[in-house]
Amino acid sequence: MELYFPSELPEQLAFIGAALVALAGLVLFLMPSAALKAAGFSVGVVTPEGYGATRSTGGMYLGLGGTALLLAQDWIYLAVGAAVALGALGRLISVFADRGATPRNIGFMLLQVVVSCLPLGYVFGYF
Repeated sequence: MELYFPSELPEQLAFIGAALVALAGLVLFLMPSAALKAAGFSVGVVTPEGYGATRSTGGMYLGLGGTALLLAQDWIYLAVGAAVALGALGRLISVFADRGATPRNIGFMLLQVVVSCLPLGYVFGYF
């Protein structure tokens, strides 16, 4: 099985978005303590169950992004974009509900918006 890389720019942008999601999942899956520290967690108090939850979340991102990379179908790109967009919505709610207007939280939210726009823009024909 060959890895398909799209030839047209709009689908390449969706592919790159899916690759970024898969890469984030791989980091969460393989290096949960570094990922938690980058997200602002105090790593010393994380229990084994916390590491398990982090790796599990990374596995879901890796599976979703990896599936999009391997199959390159519109519906899967839609799923990737929707998942990341809902994550950004969660961060936006956190800004208002949890007093989460920190530079790190807003930066990650903007990154999620950009990454979600890549596959969604392709699927909905904006690119």
